[in-house]
Amino acid sequence: MALKSAMAVTGVILVLFLIAHMYGNLNVFAGQEAFDSYSHHLRVLGQPMLPYEGFLWIMRVVLLASILIHAYAAVVLWSRAKRARPTRYQNKKALQRTYASYTMRWGGVLIALFAIFHILHMTTNDIAPGGASDSPYQRLVNGFQPEFWYVTLFYCLSVIAVGFHLRHGIWSALTTLGANRATRQRALNIIATVIALVVTIGFLITPLSVTFGLVG
Repeated sequence: MALKSAMAVTGVILVLFLIAHMYGNLNVFAGQEAFDSYSHHLRVLGQPMLPYEGFLWIMRVVLLASILIHAYAAVVLWSRAKRARPTRYQNKKALQRTYASYTMRWGGVLIALFAIFHILHMTTNDIAPGGASDSPYQRLVNGFQPEFWYVTLFYCLSVIAVGFHLRHGIWSALTTLGANRATRQRALNIIATVIALVVTIGFLITPLSVTFGLVG
């Protein structure tokens, strides 16, 4: 139960981060000045009580800890479930699982690889398709140009994986935290689906808008 609770709580933290990050990305539609200003604001948030980028480092540590705990709990729980059922059941009930549930493990691997790439691209500027820049806005626009369609494709596939992960993860977290009752199942199913769709679409809009010339 402790592992399930840890997985649920860290999942909530990650969902809140995704929503905030999605909102930040949408600032790209307000233009370079607004987007770069938003990025700069995050770096000076909390000053003078916090040093430059102090808030970002606190957030990074919390996120990293959440990811590690979340992944550890997922692996241990999956391993225990596998040991408890060494043979595959050959009945319909065993096969009745959603696509989101089936792809949680490999979707998580894809998301982890994408997170590393995304940090090296948009945060540290070590990977720079289209050219490096001190401007976060310009890095984003450079990286999703039509000639770098494979970057956009990788981004989109990863975001879709995040959406499936969210859909199943939110439902599981609500169940673990005791919110899932028979009378609430339909409402919770709608909530999980809506949040997953909003986050997925919100993240897809930005790169696709750049690739198709709506932003740049």
